[in-house]
Amino acid sequence: MSTSLPPTLGEQLQSDPSFNHAIAQAANVTQSYANQITGIRPVQSERAAGYAETLAEFSQLRGGKLYFPYLGSGLGNGPFVELGDGSVKLDFIIGIGTMPFGHSHPALTATGLRAAATDAVMHGNLQQNEPGLAFSRQLIGMANQFEHVFDHCFISSTGVMAGENMLKIAFQARHPATRILAFSRCFAGRTLAFSSITDKPAFRHGLPGALTVDYVPFYDATDPERSTNRAVVALQQHLTRYPRQHAAFIYELVQGEGGFYPGTTEFFTTLMTICREHEVLNLCDEVQTFARTLQPFAFQHFALGAWVDGLWIGKSSQACATLFKTSHQPKPGLLSQTFTSSAVALATGEHILRLLDEGGYFGADGIIARRAADFHRGLDQLHTAYPDWIRGPYGIGGMTAFTPFDGTPAQAQAVVHALFDRGVMSFVAGANPMRVRFLWPVGVTATEHVTLALEHLQAVLIALAPTFRSPA
Repeated sequence: MSTSLPPTLGEQLQSDPSFNHAIAQAANVTQSYANQITGIRPVQSERAAGYAETLAEFSQLRGGKLYFPYLGSGLGNGPFVELGDGSVKLDFIIGIGTMPFGHSHPALTATGLRAAATDAVMHGNLQQNEPGLAFSRQLIGMANQFEHVFDHCFISSTGVMAGENMLKIAFQARHPATRILAFSRCFAGRTLAFSSITDKPAFRHGLPGALTVDYVPFYDATDPERSTNRAVVALQQHLTRYPRQHAAFIYELVQGEGGFYPGTTEFFTTLMTICREHEVLNLCDEVQTFARTLQPFAFQHFALGAWVDGLWIGKSSQACATLFKTSHQPKPGLLSQTFTSSAVALATGEHILRLLDEGGYFGADGIIARRAADFHRGLDQLHTAYPDWIRGPYGIGGMTAFTPFDGTPAQAQAVVHALFDRGVMSFVAGANPMRVRFLWPVGVTATEHVTLALEHLQAVLIALAPTFRSPA
């Protein structure tokens, strides 16, 4: 906007000293309360009964029990979060990866308060405010920082909707192709279309098939050459059996829900080269991997910029988005949403992107790599001490996992819930074996937090070993 023009009333509000003082005061008061949260804390006994009743009411209203007995108080401090029962947890799952700077981050609190005053209505197809522009500009800049890859950013309120938009772009660009390629064990999302892609029958039980999907086996780190060959053979068989019928291949570069299995540059480029030769678009699902590998995007981590045609992100970015090229720009009317996220989500998301971009988090010696090394050293030590109780570590960067005992669902779930009871939040992933995963908040996790989590994990393993193993 030209600085020679008189400011709008909205611009005057944002620069008003009393307004800015009020924002600063509110953020400071919030932080003064947050600073009192300094570590794991047990349930306050006097709150337990009422809290249980509240949880039961919420479970009834939502039509299903919550996975954890978790209702947040609305306050936390970095990786720690306070619940309505007065307890404090070390939150190493953060909404399955949605809060890279943890809870009640002071700068993000101030940003959210400021954004709320910019008009609380949701942004949408007909009405956008400046935060959407700033978010899009920052995201495209991060995607193109090493080489020009993407031209456009379409904002969505959910990751799966961003993925749906990418699917529509792909099908229109490759019309009349109707089939999709994906990896075995993949997780795409829970809409009707993405439930058809997700390779987990329980997640689509009773649902009609919305898409025809052909699966390719994923990379096996224990057998790199043969697993790559198996994937190539399967891909070529699908392309031969259904010539010119595949619009796109959807890549999870690190399988998240499937168990934190990363691929390699060679594996992906081998498949992407074949797809490019057959005019099949290479699309990356970066909802969980964004801001968790050693580069902002996993496609950058694996050096795939020359091969990727489109992607979608969510979780860490708060607002979600589809990135695509001008060569695949959709025709008018294909993309349109009543809601493309809120001013608070967009402004907070843009601030998160800037903090990540400028904070030294990425690279081989970045903060994410150093914290991941802390985790891996600690899990290696636990495996050495209790080789029959724990295997791992698995994953990459800010995606950390291990297999407890034999990796049965009962064992993994027991570890997750026992950790929760001790004050550490984790979650499960994968099947045969089922693993326990941590999606720790990359922006605020310190070495002492990792040490604390591993101390509690050791105590849980010792407590559960008599049930699942003879004590070592």
